Amino acid sequence: MDELSGRQMPHSIEAEQAVLGSMIIDARCIGDVLGVLKPSDFYASVNRDIFETIYSMFTYSMVIDPVTVLEQMRVNGVWTETSAGYLLELVNITPTAANVMEYAAIVRDMALLRAIADAGGDIYNMALEGSGGAAAILEAAEKKIYALRQDRNSTGLEPISKILMSVYDQMSQMAKSGSNLPGLSTGLHDLDAKILGLNNSDLILIASRPGMGKTSIALNIALHVAKTSSKAVAIFSLEMSREQLALRILSFTSQIDSKKLQTGRLTEEEWARLGAAASAISGYDLMINDNPSLTVADMNAQCRRVNNLGLVVIDYLQLLQSAGGSTKYAGENRTQVVSDISRMMKIMAKELNVPVICLSQLSRANESRQNKRPLLSDLRESGAIEQDADIVLALYREDYYDKETERQNIAECIILKNRRGELDTIELEWRPEYTAYMSLDRYHEE
Repeated sequence: MDELSGRQMPHSIEAEQAVLGSMIIDARCIGDVLGVLKPSDFYASVNRDIFETIYSMFTYSMVIDPVTVLEQMRVNGVWTETSAGYLLELVNITPTAANVMEYAAIVRDMALLRAIADAGGDIYNMALEGSGGAAAILEAAEKKIYALRQDRNSTGLEPISKILMSVYDQMSQMAKSGSNLPGLSTGLHDLDAKILGLNNSDLILIASRPGMGKTSIALNIALHVAKTSSKAVAIFSLEMSREQLALRILSFTSQIDSKKLQTGRLTEEEWARLGAAASAISGYDLMINDNPSLTVADMNAQCRRVNNLGLVVIDYLQLLQSAGGSTKYAGENRTQVVSDISRMMKIMAKELNVPVICLSQLSRANESRQNKRPLLSDLRESGAIEQDADIVLALYREDYYDKETERQNIAECIILKNRRGELDTIELEWRPEYTAYMSLDRYHEE
């Protein structure tokens, strides 16, 4: 295609040769280069063959120099009559390996430009064919560009050696930081201890009966993540308006009764606290979308454009529209739609590589039981929800059913599913005046 159009794809033969020459004359830099480049980043096939040869030799801890590389090229079947002369040329044109990462950056940039050109061609062809409709083509186009931005190939196989290096790096960082959590903290330390925080690519489901406070706990967690991680948090609210959510966040942060905030009848001291809370919240990277007609594809597309995304919160599952744009399905059809939506959310969590918290309604099944604590089977239109979710949390308050109970404002966070640990029940304090959940000992600590 390049020849037919009279134009060549972006590349730098000089940079590719300098990278290979550096790897041959100084094997100490090979590990660093392999961390940023892969064989497909090389434009010239001869350079790609040499890089793959060095890659395999490094993996097997073989000695790497011009003689051994040449011999391994024979073994791999990529040796030609000009190979010896070309390897010698690579060594001669590379005086030092000190600048190898600069050369590697050039090779990587050129590979990215070629990938962008390829993606552009694919998008152009899809648009001309027009199959699937404009919305589907736009979604496919955004996925292609997002995959390039994240430097990920969703269909590629990853060698276990590279995966192990990544795992080892994560463990090393954890050891250095002194933290016991591999994921983001929820702000509820008892819960963190059981689920090990909010981890990338996890789908976390928080379920309860209406009015139990699932929106409140999700907002508390979102606020804590935005405050402590310096990452962006995206909240999609299909039920409550942006202003209602902001009011709840203000109430929790300022510790002012939410009913007083709604009336605006505050003392001078409370106005000062409110101003301080508003100032603090404004500094957080917290974004809210209250469009009630969102699909998972819409949310996925919006999240791809967010820099430094750390967490996604969706309130709530049963209000989400299918890709077809309708929530009005009867019986088992709607169950299938909700199952498809939950599957798409898990895929979104993996694509974005961030934790996704989704809220869900529980059915009335627990109302007819003597013990009204939720079960996994109580998830409304459950279908495959419990299969797709990595963690399922259910909220239960005894005072919700028994107004005379001694356990006033004591909530149970029941871990119904946990891929990262055991199932358990954690007690939390419910503060209705601030619509907030918090650890039981929070006030004692303060």
